Amino acid sequence: MHLTQLAARLDNIAPFHVMELAKMAAELERQGHHIIHMGIGEPDFTAPPSVVAAATQAMADGKMQYTSATGLPELRAAIAAHYLDVYGVAVAPARIIVTAGASGALLLACAALVEKGAQVLMSDPSYPCNRHFVAAFDGQAQMIASGPEHRFQLSADMVRDNWSEQTRGVLLASPSNPTGTSIDEDELSKIVAFVREKQGFTIVDEIYHGLRYDAAPFSALSLGDDVIVINSFSKYFNMTGWRLGWLVVPDALVQPIEKLAQNLFICASSIAQHAGLACFAPEAMAVYEARKAEFKRRRDYIVPALEGLGFKVPVMPDGAFYVYADCSALSDDADRLTIDMLNEAGVVMVPGLDFGPSTARQYVRISYATSMENLQEAVARLRVFFARRLPADQADAGASGK
Repeated sequence: MHLTQLAARLDNIAPFHVMELAKMAAELERQGHHIIHMGIGEPDFTAPPSVVAAATQAMADGKMQYTSATGLPELRAAIAAHYLDVYGVAVAPARIIVTAGASGALLLACAALVEKGAQVLMSDPSYPCNRHFVAAFDGQAQMIASGPEHRFQLSADMVRDNWSEQTRGVLLASPSNPTGTSIDEDELSKIVAFVREKQGFTIVDEIYHGLRYDAAPFSALSLGDDVIVINSFSKYFNMTGWRLGWLVVPDALVQPIEKLAQNLFICASSIAQHAGLACFAPEAMAVYEARKAEFKRRRDYIVPALEGLGFKVPVMPDGAFYVYADCSALSDDADRLTIDMLNEAGVVMVPGLDFGPSTARQYVRISYATSMENLQEAVARLRVFFARRLPADQADAGASGK
């Protein structure tokens, strides 16, 4: 069969290894194996009953037609009120664009700002789809190696040293996937100031911002109206499959983004938008805060447990539900190690391969978005797994946390 020639940009978009491991795990489950999933970053909680009820009521009332491309006015106002209540930042509802998930928000932002050949700076490691959004518009993600000494985040000096004539902006994530680490507020302020001086754009992915455990709430929006912020109902609000997010943009970008949204999406799901309104009710927020406390409890268990197995956690994650762990004392190939852990212990973790070359071979990402019982069982299985692989003296050292 004759195939039409594919667009060359596809060569710049790599497969997502997280999903490949998920497929392998699904096959083992079909064969009857019990698999503990610590790979995909999806909360094990789902939308609270009041949010589900709001969606049901919207359908019963026939509220299933297209909305404005920018979203329901009531939802945009509710998001603006949320920024004021939680962060003390006044954001005009007109600057908020409701999108088909954070992915839709990133797509719209890159469509508006990234031209052919444009470079966008981001940290290595970082979420792989972010660089692929840039590549989708024929731009180039300029990955900058950032180790634990920088909390796996960019610094103002890194941005300054790597800025070139082709650079158009930076794409940051705080807290980050895969590391669960946030950018220091002072450092973020310096980055924004430098990019502003260069007349570039700063996009900050804050989709895990509701899940910060060790610091007072802070949004990049407080650094100026020219900062573009991405957020989502998927993580803190536990609505991954509802595909609902938002984008906060400067006034000058509202009309261009709206034009793009009209053509690319028409609108986000109207049912999901009506459900999203219920997320900000006091009873729903109380549920979310209780779940956030549970995520923190899991983090505080799994980090020392991983260290007891022989992993090294060089930076304590302060947000999201990920641990980025150095496995070099256990294996010289993180990819091979994750496959072996899946096949022999029934535990899914993700190799650093997805997140950038600088940490590809020696790091794994662990998601603790699963029950405490599953985390404890995974640790018990891995203790047996490593005891079988390592010489006795190393196994003893790993078990004692040395």
